[in-house]
Amino acid sequence: MELTYYADFAVRLVNTEEPARGTDGLTDVEAVRSLFGPSQPIVARRVVEADVTRLRGVRTRLRAVFGAAAEGEETRAVNLLNALLMEYPVSPQISGHDYLDEAGRPRWHLHLAEHPTNATAAYAAIACMGLAVQLTDLGVDRLGLCEAAPCRNAYIDTSTNRSKRYCSDRCATRANVAAHRARKRRERAGREEAPTGRDVRRTAEPTHSRAERSREG
Repeated sequence: MELTYYADFAVRLVNTEEPARGTDGLTDVEAVRSLFGPSQPIVARRVVEADVTRLRGVRTRLRAVFGAAAEGEETRAVNLLNALLMEYPVSPQISGHDYLDEAGRPRWHLHLAEHPTNATAAYAAIACMGLAVQLTDLGVDRLGLCEAAPCRNAYIDTSTNRSKRYCSDRCATRANVAAHRARKRRERAGREEAPTGRDVRRTAEPTHSRAERSREG
């Protein structure tokens, strides 16, 4: 499995919570097991109730990494991620399973060994390592939080022009529609406040009449 793939573990964990909406999908053992997906069945079976609380703590710290990156605080984002890497070290191994070339030979790649002390340590190690690989390959500014309030989901921008601002097409569409409606409201408000030609004439007429009466007197 490619190390860059593991970065999705970080995004997946962060996005189990939507702070602005007050929702949290990380509520029980089954929710934690589903995070591992089909690629990590052995570790997923080792999940216990304590991993729910432990992974919530990791989630808060990973969200802080994405938040710092989104705010342009690159050094802070790196420091936060380095602290996690120190706490949850990885055990890389060279593997060739499930990856064969046309000649049937293994396509050697780095794989993270699955023998940590608990399921949280396993998940945190692979998520942080994957995120670190993406960060160093693509740049800190490729990490972000969705700008479509109140979403704020984490994402990794892999676009060629570094243009991603939303976590999904759905949020991008919602944000564009909201911006369009806001612009239309401002335009209507501007038309209603601007004086018409008739209003201008009505304002000028009394002044003109007073001037004439002054000359006549």
